[in-house]
Amino acid sequence: MSVLVVGSVALDSVETPYGKIDDALGGSATFFSAAASQFTDVNVVAVVGDDFPHEQLDFLKNRKVNFDGLIKKPGKTFRWGGKYHLDMNHRETLFTHLNVFEDFDPELPDHYKETPYLFLANIQPELQLKVLQQMKRPQLVILDTMNFWIEGTPDALRKVLKHVNILIINDSEAKELSGETNIFTGAKKIQEMGPKILVIKKGEHGAVMIDNGEYFFAPAYPVKDLKDPTGAGDTFAGGFVGYLAKSAYVCQKNLRRAIIYGSTLASFCCEKFSLNRLEEINKDDIEKRYLEFLEMMKVE
Repeated sequence: MSVLVVGSVALDSVETPYGKIDDALGGSATFFSAAASQFTDVNVVAVVGDDFPHEQLDFLKNRKVNFDGLIKKPGKTFRWGGKYHLDMNHRETLFTHLNVFEDFDPELPDHYKETPYLFLANIQPELQLKVLQQMKRPQLVILDTMNFWIEGTPDALRKVLKHVNILIINDSEAKELSGETNIFTGAKKIQEMGPKILVIKKGEHGAVMIDNGEYFFAPAYPVKDLKDPTGAGDTFAGGFVGYLAKSAYVCQKNLRRAIIYGSTLASFCCEKFSLNRLEEINKDDIEKRYLEFLEMMKVE
């Protein structure tokens, strides 16, 4: 099964205790595609400015990521800058320049509209809804969002959630969306909004999946050579959705495997700046770490 991702392609400037990089390839759709393309074909809808270095996408094109939906507009590409300190669970945003992304108006190429799996990355709920209206009965809709939209556009977000099968958010977002301080109590309220499956990310503490009263807990893979966590969440989503698309069947076993694959890909992402580590790895690297991960969780 192929996957369609609608999100951002950006240029990031990041500083951590281990180095600094400027105008590096970033964006939710980019990190997602780097992970998902290890499992299946990926179609991208995003916008960049006329200053964007398209050669940076060559490694994704070589993995058969389709950029027919990547629109170039006059102006500058979306740029984000952030700084991490020794505790990399928290970061400081230095600047956010939306540039051409501010007027992003996603229009799907006709051959994208029948893509079976749709991932709506973290963009305005109104735009997520517009994408859904262009799709022709997707088999699975997965959505990401953030506190900004939960607080600022709750009505629009509720409209989108009615059409979503799986929601991927972090624990603070789950609490804010549900109005509950306990994520397990809040999960039932969120499921009543539409998505029957919740994947709640807990950073270095892993992830929790809640599906029809069943719970699955997975730790994060222990990254020993942490350099830059930027994009890890979108990389997790890419591994998760990519594996589900490859399996072509949503069941508890495949959902659980998908979470482990998502965490596996996210661990690679953190080992170098930007998408540099994701560009290097291959399917054998992923499978080796996936099996190591399973062995760590094994109970005799």
